[in-house]
Amino acid sequence: MNVTLDFTSCSVDELKALLDGGKLTIYSVARPITADQPVDRSAPLATFTFASPAFGPAADGVENPIFTANPVNASSVGTPGFARAQKMDGTVIADFSAGPGNREIKFSEVSFSQGAPVKITAFRFMADGWPERPEYYDTRPRTGYPMPAT
Repeated sequence: MNVTLDFTSCSVDELKALLDGGKLTIYSVARPITADQPVDRSAPLATFTFASPAFGPAADGVENPIFTANPVNASSVGTPGFARAQKMDGTVIADFSAGPGNREIKFSEVSFSQGAPVKITAFRFMADGWPERPEYYDTRPRTGYPMPAT
């Protein structure tokens, strides 16, 4: 989880409460280095709307998010890389890692197809670090762009 500077002092329970009625937008890779920066290199793949309250009781380290609809139809084609959570008024709260592997948000599918249903199957808060290597942040995938060296 990468929390915006305005909310770094909030506990996980306070962050959950801020998401009541908010949105969770799923993007492909090339996430910004911080949640304080706008997303400018990735189109939304799908958007989920949190109910109010946004979370039920957690069980075994896995959160219980409550959405107005789960599944939703994908709005674009791609592989999820991160999700941005916003309050009901559009204020960004945090970015979450998303996709297969050791991620905070997991889906029923590995990739999204426009118009096909997408379901969140697991959601957890990981306060320490991101699973991606730092040199992948803010990358611009395009022909001729060198991939990060190991």
